[in-house]
Amino acid sequence: MSYKLYKLEFSTYTMKRLNLIKPIVGSFLLALLAFVFACSPQIKNSKANSKFNTVQNIPQDIEKWEKSIAAFEQQDKENPPKKGSILFVGSSSMVMWKDLDSYFPGKFIINRGFGGSQTDEVHYYAFRMLFPYQPKQVVVYVGDNDVNAGKSPEKVFSDLKDFFEDIRYQLPKTKITYISIKPSPSRWALMDKFTKTNTLVENYLETVSNSSYVDIVKPMLLGNGRPNPAYFLSDSLHMTPAGYDVWAKALAPHLE
Repeated sequence: MSYKLYKLEFSTYTMKRLNLIKPIVGSFLLALLAFVFACSPQIKNSKANSKFNTVQNIPQDIEKWEKSIAAFEQQDKENPPKKGSILFVGSSSMVMWKDLDSYFPGKFIINRGFGGSQTDEVHYYAFRMLFPYQPKQVVVYVGDNDVNAGKSPEKVFSDLKDFFEDIRYQLPKTKITYISIKPSPSRWALMDKFTKTNTLVENYLETVSNSSYVDIVKPMLLGNGRPNPAYFLSDSLHMTPAGYDVWAKALAPHLE
């Protein structure tokens, strides 16, 4: 037999064998994929199910908050929080509300505010310090640092809307409550942008069931329309106990 003829017959034989094997291999791969999918935990708070937690949306320098989040997780191991509580999340105005429990006696409160966080950062870590608690209500204070960092009201609102939608998707029965961006003296030059952001959020939440908007701007202003200095610490940004009294009074009717 010539080499060419042998090569032709071998190729024909090989193709026939491959055609026989293809269905077997295909069936095996399909069965394997089905097995892997069935064994994977089908939990609703998987990052794969979130339209936010994609690579391109990971906030810059997000690792800087890792210690804060890890500390929350350690607290939860040592003293597991009650499910169905009211969860407060946000930036330093939440962090510094140290005696939050005392303002709302009879309520089960979890405070998970961290540093000078912005909306996308709080949202990014929601899978570790929000969704696992399965709270009956989430009280949010963010946006202040976003605008101060140069983000437009439209961008801040877009990030907040993504966050609210993710909360509603992950926790359909949880009430969402947003505290408006406060009128602090040190950021008074940004007040027009704060107002626009607040208005966008307020109008949006009016269309969202089981949600509420808490205006703390008006009660923190004097008769002349300027911030009341009695409500702020020496840094003119963070609040005194009197300032938190104003927040508590405005917020109380909205709590579950």
